[in-house]
Amino acid sequence: MGTTTEAPPGLGQPISAGLVTALVGFTSSFALVLTGLRAVGADRGQAVSGLLLLCLAMGGLALWLGLRYRQPISIAWSTPGAALLVAAGHQSGGYRAAVGAFVVSGLLITLTGLWQRLGRLVAAIPAQIATALLAGVLLPLCLAPVRAAVQLPALALPAIVSWALLTRYARRWATPGALAVAVCALLVHPAHSVGPAAPLLPTLSLTLPAFSPGAAIGVAVPLYVITMASQNIPGLAVLTHFGYRPPLRPVLVGTGLATAIGAVGGAYMVNLAAITAALAAGPDAHPDRARRWIASVSAGACYILLGLTAGLSAILLTAAPPLLVEAIAGLALIGTLGSALAATLAHQEGREAAVITFVVGASGVTAFGVGAPLWALLAGLGAYAFLPRGGSTATAVATGPAPEPKSLTRQAG
Repeated sequence: MGTTTEAPPGLGQPISAGLVTALVGFTSSFALVLTGLRAVGADRGQAVSGLLLLCLAMGGLALWLGLRYRQPISIAWSTPGAALLVAAGHQSGGYRAAVGAFVVSGLLITLTGLWQRLGRLVAAIPAQIATALLAGVLLPLCLAPVRAAVQLPALALPAIVSWALLTRYARRWATPGALAVAVCALLVHPAHSVGPAAPLLPTLSLTLPAFSPGAAIGVAVPLYVITMASQNIPGLAVLTHFGYRPPLRPVLVGTGLATAIGAVGGAYMVNLAAITAALAAGPDAHPDRARRWIASVSAGACYILLGLTAGLSAILLTAAPPLLVEAIAGLALIGTLGSALAATLAHQEGREAAVITFVVGASGVTAFGVGAPLWALLAGLGAYAFLPRGGSTATAVATGPAPEPKSLTRQAG
């Protein structure tokens, strides 16, 4: 009696993995993207346009890079960057100044791909300073679920409970599930209307950029740094971990140019995926590493289709109290905040400078037209250069010797 061999997985497995990658990436943070764009002055139409262009850019780049290099190169919007926009808030030059800052950030990413020295300069930023900056930007949003639970208990508590349950039993669907429960709670408690009728299909809304020094320094530079540190470098590390050698220059030049060109329509930043990258690059996508690129390509196609739902997404969020939207975004970022805090405090050396960065970033202050993110970066780098890095004797005794801190490049592997 002969033995039978199990047929290798076909296209269904990587295609389904790609669909999950896109659905999880979109539903877990599109609310934050719209909130970030509205925070820097975009109206509803401009925010919808930004969400549409981001999806089109992400999908197009994922299709091109996957088909060209046969690697699962997943592209995403910058989730920490959207949180930074919330922290930066309205700019003195209005939304046009914010669009100008998006253009500058995209050009900086492009320049990084063309000029390796700039990439090494960003990678030389101490890892704990970069992660402290990220944690400081995320903290105010991660406090929103707490405020919403007190101020909007009927709407927020069901979403928070569902998020906790799904985090325990189906982590990747925790934020999408919380969003679905929040929408159901809005239907049960229709205290808010959607306002004037809006088209379901999104339309492009182009804005002429204005280049303001305050926005360029206060938004563009922190957006560039936080995207490189929390998206591109970790995304590269994920692909390297699974045995791939992605073409870094085409990735950076492609995402940078897509950002610079799409900025006039609200596409504030596209980059390598970090959080969802493993869904397409890991063994769950396909046992054969040579076929996992199909997952990132199918994710790209799905993102293009999801972009067509941007109008509906905006209508749903318009019907919700702003605090509830921030609460859903905060739930999505709690895991990222935890990782950032752990990395910030992991090493004794430079810990005080990292804490200073975190505190200034979380303060939300604005001075001389420049927001807290840039002041946090400057304060952290200044403290890292000036303060003793060994920590106090009491701290050293309590924690023991700490390993040598890693730069961003070494951390990425």
